[in-house]
Amino acid sequence: MTMNTLSFILLMGQPAGSSSGQGNALLTFLPLLLVFVVFYFFMIRPQMRKQKEATSYRNSLKKGDKVVTTGGIYGRIHEVKDNYVMLEVGGDLRLKVDKNALMKDPTADTE
Repeated sequence: MTMNTLSFILLMGQPAGSSSGQGNALLTFLPLLLVFVVFYFFMIRPQMRKQKEATSYRNSLKKGDKVVTTGGIYGRIHEVKDNYVMLEVGGDLRLKVDKNALMKDPTADTE
């Protein structure tokens, strides 16, 4: 008896016409679609723009530019290669640093 009652309740919840079922499905997915659009414009797109700017900055590095590594080491570029740079950090001390670990030195603009 319980199975028949459960089947009856489930059948009552389904719409009779196929056109109202399609409209109902659209209304169900509309909030999900809106959330995706908001995420795209407020999170994904700005992040892609920042990534493009960082890539173009790293490709435009030249000898003498001031940079900061992601680890917080300040230095001046001594030599630029394809995937890395030689960084002067003080005196005659040089570090070999991957280009992806470099950021623009904020103090370089003020000088």
